Amino acid sequence: MKTLTARTLLIGVLSGVAAFALAYGAGVTVLFSTLLAAASALPILIAGLGYGLVPAIIGIVVAGALGLALASPFFALYTLAVTLIPAGWLSHLGNLARPASEIGGPEGLTAWYPLSDIMLHLCFAVTAALIVVGAVAGYGPDTTGQIIDAFTAALSEQNPELATDAAMIAQYKAMFSLMLPIVQGATSVILLFVAFHFASRIAISSGLSTRPREDVAQSLRMSTNAIYVFLAALVITFFGGTIGLIGAACLGAFGGGFLLAGLARMHLAARGKSWGVPVIILSYLSLIFTFPALVFITMGLLDTRRAIALSPSARNPNDDERNEPWT
Repeated sequence: MKTLTARTLLIGVLSGVAAFALAYGAGVTVLFSTLLAAASALPILIAGLGYGLVPAIIGIVVAGALGLALASPFFALYTLAVTLIPAGWLSHLGNLARPASEIGGPEGLTAWYPLSDIMLHLCFAVTAALIVVGAVAGYGPDTTGQIIDAFTAALSEQNPELATDAAMIAQYKAMFSLMLPIVQGATSVILLFVAFHFASRIAISSGLSTRPREDVAQSLRMSTNAIYVFLAALVITFFGGTIGLIGAACLGAFGGGFLLAGLARMHLAARGKSWGVPVIILSYLSLIFTFPALVFITMGLLDTRRAIALSPSARNPNDDERNEPWT
């Protein structure tokens, strides 16, 4: 790990202030809330990918402290757990590299931590974050039930004929309580990966990172092991109760990863084709519906592999913070 210097400290502090400002703006601006929430990961990712793990940690601590002091404890917890800590960890994984010869590759090349493994870590990190945040917030059927009750009451006032019977309302409550963590998990994984992708491009273009620019359409696939986790989460979701909610969070996170892998396959298939652009646009627009999203998730499940990026051997600016050898 790099030695703490004034420059490292300054970069970390500035990244933390920027991350907090973007996250706080997401909480007060409804129109651009999703965009700002995703962008709040960028300063930490750029600091970590470009300057090492220490500035990323400093940025996370500063952003958390500002959130605690200027917003609320829950705001700080949510921002740290769901966005900034996973972003810092992704930046660390993105810097891991080793000689390709150590894993059976050619001499004179550097092998970088596979994108499929980074995605696996991201899905696990988002799952853990949602479990922690949900436990602190006391999330459960009672919480979502209040929303359904208010919604049905408003409908009944406007049109008494739309009043739903008690059994139907109970089904809505059970479904809604599971759908929230599923959607939140998938959305968090997708937004964090997009932020990681843009941060990588910025760090590489600026000469701050020597990791090669990968062809995402070819290399973005999930690990084969992720299939077993996804299927186990799907089964656990039917258990109900707290266990079911944990399964739903995991299902959403890994579903988001497989959705991204499916979209990458679609981009690869459409590359260079005359119909490519219209199909890509229609594919993204169709994701607001459940069935097209399931189609892309299935595409991701059917193509799992571990592509390792290689580059000519050169000292990585962050070589001194490498993890234990990975295989």
